[in-house]
Amino acid sequence: MVAARGSGGGPDHDAIVQYIRERYPDAFIATAMGATFFSCDESSWPNFATLVTPDEHDTAPVSNLARPGVFRLNISLGRERFAQLVGGQRSPDFAALDILMPHPVYAPQNWACILNPSTESFDNVVKPLLDEAHERLARAAKAKGRISN
Repeated sequence: MVAARGSGGGPDHDAIVQYIRERYPDAFIATAMGATFFSCDESSWPNFATLVTPDEHDTAPVSNLARPGVFRLNISLGRERFAQLVGGQRSPDFAALDILMPHPVYAPQNWACILNPSTESFDNVVKPLLDEAHERLARAAKAKGRISN
């Protein structure tokens, strides 16, 4: 389990979108239904990350995203990395801020999430995981001939 607890005051939704846009210039970004999706392949949408603000994407409002300013960053992980970081968590508090945990709906597909990461968590936990997720998806898209780099 990764208790990614920082001192608060982390990046907001827009700052994370900007970070991803600058860090991964090959990323395709789409916004729909209160969510922002980040992919390496415009013709197919396995995403490497999503940002969501409404609870409507969950089977129940377990993350309580209706709270002012609260958002959830979802990150696609490889099977081993998911097991290493969050796979052992049982009944996490899906509404807790700044804790890396299994996604409330997509954990079976190896997605992890964090609500409102602190600056410390964003720098030390989220950024490396985004790098891994982007690289894995970019490699897959390149193998399918959908990107050239």
